[in-house]
Amino acid sequence: MPSETAQARTLRAVDIESPSKLIELLDRHAYLADEGLATAAFLALRMGRPLFLEGEAGVGKTELAKVLAELLEAPLIRLQCYEGIDSAQALYDWDFARQLLHLKAAEAAGVTDVAKLEGEVYDRRFLIARPLLKALETQPSVLLVDEVDRADDEFEAFLLEVLSDFTISIPELGTIRAETPPVVVVTSNRTREVHDALKRRCLYHWLEHPDFDREVAILLRRLPGCTEELATQVARAAERLRAAELVKPPGIAETIDWAEALMTLGARELDPDLAAVTLGAALKYREDVQTVLERRLL
Repeated sequence: MPSETAQARTLRAVDIESPSKLIELLDRHAYLADEGLATAAFLALRMGRPLFLEGEAGVGKTELAKVLAELLEAPLIRLQCYEGIDSAQALYDWDFARQLLHLKAAEAAGVTDVAKLEGEVYDRRFLIARPLLKALETQPSVLLVDEVDRADDEFEAFLLEVLSDFTISIPELGTIRAETPPVVVVTSNRTREVHDALKRRCLYHWLEHPDFDREVAILLRRLPGCTEELATQVARAAERLRAAELVKPPGIAETIDWAEALMTLGARELDPDLAAVTLGAALKYREDVQTVLERRLL
């Protein structure tokens, strides 16, 4: 059973009595959420359902999971998805090197009981817990399944099975079930469509780029010392860049980096020449930089 401290911490999600209260708590951690996102996150916490966040890179999907972990006082356990990831890399693996050393030590000590050795080799101490197993064994915890769209269909089906009952079967040890299921945030940049079966298991929310006023507010909150004039001009420039059909328009993460780069160089307003030489903070493709400079979008 979870300790009294763990049980008390899991109740913190219950203490969030409304989406407006969650907006207030997120704001204390410098995350400015709109009503739609706060409502989706609130319902996910209250209903015990995974939250599926989809949207372009840099709009705050991963950051929300980090902030939820902070305000719930729970460790963030991150499963970074990528092409070719399989269940062993997400669940658990056996530490073969340590198992071999144990067998050699037992052999040197004259142990000949094969059945006993097999039982010792597949002991929990030789098991390497990957993110999914860690999340099930850690109460409370926030599990971030990041960029699930980078994984393949087989892994997606496997993930759906785990998220359905928060149970993992290890043939050598038995079944491990989460006494307190983790708070789960699944993110996708929509590089491919994620199957409906996984989305049905989750509460879904699409994250847009923040509107102008919210982006100015985010810059001022995240960058102490940033002038209102610089924040306003950077946010306005970011709007123009997002409307320019670039390969990768800047997300809020890039906008923050851009404003911080300008501040580092002493800027208190958006000087066009200084903006041009710091574009690498906001744009990540050579073609995009060329387009912006040639079309004089700054």
